[in-house]
Amino acid sequence: MGRKWNNIKEKKATKDANTSRVYSKFGREIYVAAKQGEPDPESNQALKFVLERAKTYNVPKAIIERAIEKAKGGAEESYDELRYEGFGPNGSMVIVDALTNNVNRTAADVRSTFGKNGGNMGVSGSVAYMFDPTAVIGFEGKTADEVLELLMEADIDVRDILEEDDAVIVYAEPDQFHAVQEALQNAGITEFTVAELTMLAQNDVTLPEDAKEKFEKLIDALEDLEDVQQVYHNVDLDA
Repeated sequence: MGRKWNNIKEKKATKDANTSRVYSKFGREIYVAAKQGEPDPESNQALKFVLERAKTYNVPKAIIERAIEKAKGGAEESYDELRYEGFGPNGSMVIVDALTNNVNRTAADVRSTFGKNGGNMGVSGSVAYMFDPTAVIGFEGKTADEVLELLMEADIDVRDILEEDDAVIVYAEPDQFHAVQEALQNAGITEFTVAELTMLAQNDVTLPEDAKEKFEKLIDALEDLEDVQQVYHNVDLDA
């Protein structure tokens, strides 16, 4: 699969030092998910997924409850889910997912950020075809063989199961996310280091050092934008 997911805690700790920004993004995402259905994760799969992700980022309970109560209270903030595609240095590929209440502002911010950091926006479909929507679930305490056996017993097919250092990473189709997680929980796995629906590049690329430095600045600048929720790319930053 290319990208190393077992180090995600360390990477998150470094990149998400500004926890108030991370919590703000989750608050917005939880609010939108709760407004789209019942504000109860047991009957709202979208909300359940966001809350599972929030756990891996240690989002405080107070922030989660505040967002759900806001949705219950009938607040009428309206957000659009948008996806932008673009290119970074040396033709590297980037996907940006945003949640915004001002489409024009967000589009201008994303376009400007690409331009200021050696990249450029592409048209819809120019990049996404090189990525696969993927559920990624990581945890400790089991071997890959043990996980394969328990998923087979649960009649769940996945794309791959890898051991990376002291972690096991399961790659599955997006619609299998909840089934995989439930099977793991039934087997005694209660803590997840990764619980994401991501866009996984079909092929990672390696950049020369100068281009990699520019690329990292581009990704950091995009992730710092208020309306941006997720950024995906095809660069192996560990190479």
